[in-house]
Amino acid sequence: MKRYALNELYKWKANKDRKPLIMLGARQVGKTWLMQEFAKEAYKKHIYVNFEDNDKLHELFENDFNISRIIASLQWFSDTTIDEETLIIFDEIQEAPRGITALKYFQEKAPQYHVIAAGSLLGIAMHRNESFPVGKVDFMHLYPLTFFEFLDAIGENKMVNLLQSKDWQMITMFRNKFEERLRQYYFVGGMPSAVLSFATGNDPNKVRTIQKNILEAYERDFSKHAPANEVPRIRMVWHSIPAQLSKENRKFIYGMIKEGARAKDFELAIEWLKDAGLIHKVIRCKKPQLPLAAYEDFSAFKIFMSDIGLMSAMSNIPVQSMVDGNSLFSDFKGAMTEQYVLQQLKTNQSLSIYYWSAENSRGEIDFLVQQEDRIIPIEVKAEENLKAKSLRAFIERNPCLHGVRMSMSPYREQDWITNYPLYSVLAEFGQEHIITTPQPSSQTASPPLGETGER
Repeated sequence: MKRYALNELYKWKANKDRKPLIMLGARQVGKTWLMQEFAKEAYKKHIYVNFEDNDKLHELFENDFNISRIIASLQWFSDTTIDEETLIIFDEIQEAPRGITALKYFQEKAPQYHVIAAGSLLGIAMHRNESFPVGKVDFMHLYPLTFFEFLDAIGENKMVNLLQSKDWQMITMFRNKFEERLRQYYFVGGMPSAVLSFATGNDPNKVRTIQKNILEAYERDFSKHAPANEVPRIRMVWHSIPAQLSKENRKFIYGMIKEGARAKDFELAIEWLKDAGLIHKVIRCKKPQLPLAAYEDFSAFKIFMSDIGLMSAMSNIPVQSMVDGNSLFSDFKGAMTEQYVLQQLKTNQSLSIYYWSAENSRGEIDFLVQQEDRIIPIEVKAEENLKAKSLRAFIERNPCLHGVRMSMSPYREQDWITNYPLYSVLAEFGQEHIITTPQPSSQTASPPLGETGER
């Protein structure tokens, strides 16, 4: 299976100012596989330490942060000589006391060593009154497979190349095939185990079983890792997402969770799911002016799941409705299409993603995106309906902007709007898996989910 994030790991390795890398991502998005695959491809040797499975190394960082002692211990443990051609992998690093803090000393005292860490409970380490290595580590976010990665996984890399070429005439010639693959992606999604099952067996029932198992594992982790008093609220928010998105206006409504529910009752639950990487929260922006962050309205937002396949499974959407475009499915298709577009946009870390809605009318722009000094209003259409009343009115009020519509119609450029076919979102807006160096949030509600087994 090809993950475009490998390209960013190679850039990290080649960077002379490289720092220890922390890989972030929800459970079962493939972090362990990616680290080990990178080690096999890019290094002569590697050491893999899973602190969850290895009690002997739990005390590796407890006494001190003497890097020479730590390296000597790792060499003894692995029977491998560690040098600059060795990749050191710390998996489930949250299980090693002071493990994340130790990364600071690798950067300060021994920057010649190549170190990657991953773990689903990094939030715990940030809230144990330990010293977090601010500015001493790089971060990389790993998401479920994008549509392009899905195409690669099922042997359709020629389709990816064609979309990236932006040869719209030829792309339009093969639109039926692109649409078929897109509907399959709506069902399968991007969780690696689901994609692998589909690519090797093409059995949608097995795919759905895998997705249901992932959802059940997430729910078990609610009880295992979330604060006990928040677990019921987390479950209520989690199960409300399909209903929230099935509304014509996809704004999150607390009253749909429970009659009389208020923001203060569920804010921590929402933030917990967000920190766990299980949901994406898209906040309303009041004005289309730079920077969009200055006009955030935190009281209004949409919530999407991390993966469209998991959303399909949670919603119990029948396979045939997805493949055939059953008319009975039309009400929810808009929600699935917005979920798909958002999921692709999120892989581009250079984008700031919001939505816009008018204060006293029904006008709404599905996504309002800032890319450097450019503001892009995006309207999402599930099928070929090219009516864009809200977007046209929005552009008329903001003539300096150029609208974008994502739909099942072929590429079309007009003076005020450009229509892109849905399957080409990444060709226009994709910039996979950027490495960043953010500071940890001091407002994190609680730790993300634990991961066990293969991710």
